[in-house]
Amino acid sequence: MDMCVTCGSQEGLCKVFEMIVNPGDNILVNEPIYSGTIHALARKYDFLIIEDDPYYFMQFNKKFLTYRRVAGCLCQPWAPTFLSMDVDGRVIRADSFSKVLSSGLRIGFITGPKPLIERIVLHTEVSTMHNSTFTQLLVSQLLHQWGEEGFLAHVERVTDFYRKQRDALLAAADKWLSGLAEWHVPTAGMFLWVKIKGLHDVRTLIEEKAFKKEIFMLPGYNFYLDSSAPCPYFRASFSLASPEQMDMAFQGLAQFIKESL
Repeated sequence: MDMCVTCGSQEGLCKVFEMIVNPGDNILVNEPIYSGTIHALARKYDFLIIEDDPYYFMQFNKKFLTYRRVAGCLCQPWAPTFLSMDVDGRVIRADSFSKVLSSGLRIGFITGPKPLIERIVLHTEVSTMHNSTFTQLLVSQLLHQWGEEGFLAHVERVTDFYRKQRDALLAAADKWLSGLAEWHVPTAGMFLWVKIKGLHDVRTLIEEKAFKKEIFMLPGYNFYLDSSAPCPYFRASFSLASPEQMDMAFQGLAQFIKESL
């Protein structure tokens, strides 16, 4: 049995890396497809789907969703997951508390068919044993104290913070990168993907010119199967930087792009 690792669901579209399974040969293709297609492929070619989705709770787009009242405030139900649509035990879902509680806790959780989870538990017992007992206890007590409504209210506050961070980064991009690059508005997470127009590869620009000026972005080739391939994309994080820092970074980056074209 083979496995397909997905990047989770955003905006209800469940964009993933599609695994095309040929006899004796697995190929990953960077093409977005819908959840129904990937489930059909999994059944046809008999492979598992590992749904890796640490940013699931940080969804910004509400236009596809209906509000419900939680803890005195209006909160949204999340977009559907691959696991929620699994009918024959093919999906293993990985979630994380890192993005909504604290990255330093290093705690996540896995959901899936019992026989598969049991095998994962056995593997953990003979490899890492388990996460820190103290941090596990801390998270457990916090969730018991909050309850579901308290946790969702906390998630809503975290999402509001990152939504404001995203909007600040988008404002800086509109101000300095318009005409030089293109991007799509993130509907979840803490990153903005940018494609520089007219530049075949961003390696020198991001790793040398920007780095020397303490402007830190992640070149997109890090996510390629072939990391040596040229790539016009980079990823900018809006998790920690202030709006002022975002503005200065994109101003400097715009100058470097103009010099490189």
